[in-house]
Amino acid sequence: MTTDDTELGVDPGDLTDDDLFRELAQLYATRMDALRHAADQAYGEHTRRMNQLEAEYLRRWPGREIDPERLREGARAR
Repeated sequence: MTTDDTELGVDPGDLTDDDLFRELAQLYATRMDALRHAADQAYGEHTRRMNQLEAEYLRRWPGREIDPERLREGARAR
C-alpha cells in the first residue's frame, strides 16, 4: 500500500483478526478528534485508513450478522 511512494501503515490484509479489530477500535476512538481538530491532510489520511480497514473487515466477514434493529424496518418498529 503506497501513496506517493510512501508506505502508510501495515496493509490491512496482513493484520491478524485481533490486530484488525484493535486498529478499527483505535480509529473509531480518535475519529471525532480528527474531524474536529486535525488538519485537512491528517483528516484525509484518517479517512483513507478507516476505509481500508473497514473494507478488509467486510472482505473477511461478508456474511456478518446484521442486527434487525439496525435496518430501516427495525428502526421504525422502535
